[in-house]
Amino acid sequence: MELNGRVVVVTGGTRGVGAGIARSFLAAGAEVVVCARRPPEEPVAVEGRSASFTAVDLRNPAAVQDFFGAVARRHGRLDCLVNNAGGTPYRLLGEGEAERHARVVELNLIAPMTASVAAYPWLRESRGSIVMIGSVSGTRPSPGTAAYGAAKAGLENLARSMAVEWAPEVRVNSLVLGMVRTELSHLHYGDESGIAAVGATVPLGRLAEPSDVGEAAVFLASGRAGYVSGASLLVHGGGERPAFLDAATANKES
Repeated sequence: MELNGRVVVVTGGTRGVGAGIARSFLAAGAEVVVCARRPPEEPVAVEGRSASFTAVDLRNPAAVQDFFGAVARRHGRLDCLVNNAGGTPYRLLGEGEAERHARVVELNLIAPMTASVAAYPWLRESRGSIVMIGSVSGTRPSPGTAAYGAAKAGLENLARSMAVEWAPEVRVNSLVLGMVRTELSHLHYGDESGIAAVGATVPLGRLAEPSDVGEAAVFLASGRAGYVSGASLLVHGGGERPAFLDAATANKES
């Protein structure tokens, strides 16, 4: 398998998109370490291979430094860091204290920067790579999740700057995600009919699966992307249908 012998860390890799990414790397032959504040309900595994888990708070720089040092000592190397941990509740800017919005920025922008800086010495040694997990929320208005959108916009810029500063030893790229179907999708979109209705608004006709994201991450970490750095790969099924098209259709029918 193309990533045999490679060591990969996936932050927030215990469920959802992160677990899908971890499984894709396992299937590609990599040794995978997932980290989060709490352990997964069941091991993240595929085809008889499992990811190891370490509890770490990515907002604690000292703990993050210790974590990457321990990974390097245990495995002898580090080849890829996938900065996946993040997320946000729905909260309008005027309905929450500034400190709550700042914590969203801390988790989605400062924590990936902290992890990347801590991992850099070992990634430089292996001529490895970093994959940032971004969002279309960082490329368009994001009402209700404004702090998250701002953080994801900053994350994409951070990746491009890292790609220049850390070249040629470390490649840095971003995956810019649209809607992904996870075990929590029902909280956002309702039952199966609601999920299907939302998926129908995507040009490819469905939400992404975590494995779709994982395969894209494996590509960026592999030798097939050896000349790809500072890039943003859109994984959004074609994006969003422009609202003016629906408005024009409705006008014709009226």
